[in-house]
Amino acid sequence: MKRYLSFLLLVFLAQVLVGQQPKDDARYVDYTNPFYNKILKSLGDKTYKARKVLKAVPHGLSMPVSHKEFKSVWCEAPISQGRTGTCWSFSTSSFYEAEIFRKTKKKIKLSEMYLVYWEYLSKAEEYIKTHGQSFLGEGSETNALARQMKKHGLMPAYAYSGNARKTPYLDHKAMFAEFKSYLEDHKRRNAWDQQTIMNGVRAILDTYMGTPPKTFYYERKAYDPLTFMRDVAQINPDDYVNFMSLKKYPYWKNAEYDVPDNYWNSTDYFNVPLDDFIAGLKNAIQNGYSVSLGGDVSEPGYLPSKSVAFVPSFDIPSEYIDENARQMRFDNGATTDDHAIHVIGYKEDKDGKWWFLVKDSGSSARNGVDPGYFFIHEDYVRLKMMTYTVHRDAVRDLVSRVVR
Repeated sequence: MKRYLSFLLLVFLAQVLVGQQPKDDARYVDYTNPFYNKILKSLGDKTYKARKVLKAVPHGLSMPVSHKEFKSVWCEAPISQGRTGTCWSFSTSSFYEAEIFRKTKKKIKLSEMYLVYWEYLSKAEEYIKTHGQSFLGEGSETNALARQMKKHGLMPAYAYSGNARKTPYLDHKAMFAEFKSYLEDHKRRNAWDQQTIMNGVRAILDTYMGTPPKTFYYERKAYDPLTFMRDVAQINPDDYVNFMSLKKYPYWKNAEYDVPDNYWNSTDYFNVPLDDFIAGLKNAIQNGYSVSLGGDVSEPGYLPSKSVAFVPSFDIPSEYIDENARQMRFDNGATTDDHAIHVIGYKEDKDGKWWFLVKDSGSSARNGVDPGYFFIHEDYVRLKMMTYTVHRDAVRDLVSRVVR
């Protein structure tokens, strides 16, 4: 009898041990960014040396290795944002390209820099309006594009490159330094004549980016940006909605995404519980829509060499990732708003969790197993990705529950 009980105990322990997930490890590695160094070399600048960073070493994680493993929507091929902080425009322009194809079956490469031009002018206007209190940075949010599109429409890439100096890669280092210095000089002098300042800002942008054309041809017909958006692209900016999920604010109401790059204090975000946030994202991707997603990509589980992002066991076990863990990391600064990407597909792993396929304009995404793409685990999205823009038809149930 004792032998039999001992045998049962061993079987039980074996089952427990087999059921446990292996613990992930972490180690400091010499991290560099070969593709970004390629950009710097092409621009005649010094390259960066390797630096020590803490990276996760996954154990027992089955990782994708190609975008071909995923069910995905059509999108243009990945391109680099160069040395600019404009991922928000690259990801969301790609999103609208996918939307144009979904609605019209037209494959139209949009100009990312066209809307960047107008967004920089809006940054200057807000800085003047607040007498230098608004945040000045190259970044913005995914919902900035719809805001600009309502006034300025859309333009194909061939009509406006935004690269007047014809550098090998887009480069905003000198331009933004001049832009920022010019505005900060007016703040120091307390000189706030709007027309004078805006004329100077336009001169800076026109020198580096070029002046956007008022009209252009598409398939031998002349359009302005607004008629092109309406008649060719068939995009209505009002059809697109934005979601966030933070416990700090009431759910099912509009809220402000309180980060520096939301310099215009937008309250366009529908704040929903985390499970609904994820369900909306999944429902959109499953039903042939894509999503422009923003959040944090600075974690040890974000591995450019493997093109994957996951939450390692030494951070937090999967079953404990909830709205409390999410909010805590946002409040203490562990979660930042530092990158935007275009979610174009999905696949399920053997445990029923999702991997999301993203198209990524950042340089680090060019150094992995599938350049230009990243594979982000569902747990990472739940914990670290904070907002998304999507067509309202993909999330009708969520939109109908928001109190406005």
